[in-house]
Amino acid sequence: MKGKVVLVGAGPGDPELLTLKAFRALKSADIVLHDELIGPEILALVPKTAQLRSVGKRCGKKSARQEEINGLLIQFALLGFQVVRLKGGDPLIFGRAGEEIEALRQAGIEVEVIPGITAALGAAAATQIPLTQREVSSALVILTGHHSEAAFSQWPAQLPANATIVVYMPGYRYEATAQRLVSAGLDENTPCAIISHAASVQEQVHRTTLAALPQAPQLPAPTLLIVGKVVQFGDHASLQQVSALIEMEKDLVTMSETQFPATAGSQERSE
Repeated sequence: MKGKVVLVGAGPGDPELLTLKAFRALKSADIVLHDELIGPEILALVPKTAQLRSVGKRCGKKSARQEEINGLLIQFALLGFQVVRLKGGDPLIFGRAGEEIEALRQAGIEVEVIPGITAALGAAAATQIPLTQREVSSALVILTGHHSEAAFSQWPAQLPANATIVVYMPGYRYEATAQRLVSAGLDENTPCAIISHAASVQEQVHRTTLAALPQAPQLPAPTLLIVGKVVQFGDHASLQQVSALIEMEKDLVTMSETQFPATAGSQERSE
């Protein structure tokens, strides 16, 4: 009898942020193939009778190739085991889940996906930065840095000014990242935050701007970069100031529209 493979999202690191369904999947697993960055608190939930195997990928270190991971999933499932493929964050966001699902389908293996709290949501919640905010940010753009120029080449040429940008795996190429975002239309004074080990006891946060991003400290991986006006809301002391500034900008626009419409119309008629 064939086994089954469950792709499980482990969330940002806090074991209490696992879903109940993910917890039950871990408890019933025969074999768990996990990412390198899955914390010991979550791995401790796996039964002692289950086999734990790290198949994680780390930049600059020897790691399992995706083809090898796919082969292990198929092999263990064909032997009749209940296999959990444990991924950080959510399996479907920069987790290469699509490749694993396709390989399992072709092998005739039953596969299930259990979503997890992705890093962007975990980091935003931990730092109390709203990823969207009425009249400040009405869009969310998720990108991957992934330490390579190839990743930059897939970024949009133009980014909306009213969007919050979240860069997964930004690495330490802060200068190149800042230049790429400014060239895509963001102001160099746009606030941003580097968040390391979000939602864990090792969490560190460095707030800066795109202009000063190249001088930011190299916080330990995994890191996440949040860019946008909403970053200011993470600073409790400035919350009211930011709200007041937004209201002031609205008032100035309203005053301009009410004071100068006739003049603008007369200029158009004279032309």
